Amino acid sequence: MQNQMRERIVAMQIAKSRELLYWFGSFYLLTTVGLLAGYRKSRNARILAPIVPLTFVFAYQADFAYGSKISRIKAEAENIMEFESSLLDIAGGLPSPSTIDEARLKLTEEQRTQKVHDIYI
Repeated sequence: MQNQMRERIVAMQIAKSRELLYWFGSFYLLTTVGLLAGYRKSRNARILAPIVPLTFVFAYQADFAYGSKISRIKAEAENIMEFESSLLDIAGGLPSPSTIDEARLKLTEEQRTQKVHDIYI
C-alpha cells in the first residue's frame, strides 16, 4: 500500500515536471526569438547573454521530465544509503520510550503552567 502511494507521488512529480517543461519551453522559445530579433536589430551581442542560463535551465528540466535524471537520482540515493549511511543518522540518535515519556511530561507541565499563568495574569 505504501509503495503504491510512493509510486503515485513519483508519477505526479514527473507529470508536474513535464507540464512545467511545456510552459518553460514556450517561454524559452519566445524569449530566444525575441532576443535574436533584438540582436539582429542592434547588433549588440550582450542582448544574447540571457540565452545561456535559460538553455541550462531548459536542459535540466527536459532531462528531469524525459531523460534519465530520475534514474541517476535513484542511483545516487542508493549509493548514499549503502556507502554513506552515517549521513542518514538522526541527530541525537533515535528516541527511546523513556525520553518520549519525559518529553510528554515536560510538555504537559508547560501547558499546565501556561494555563495557570494565563489565569493569574
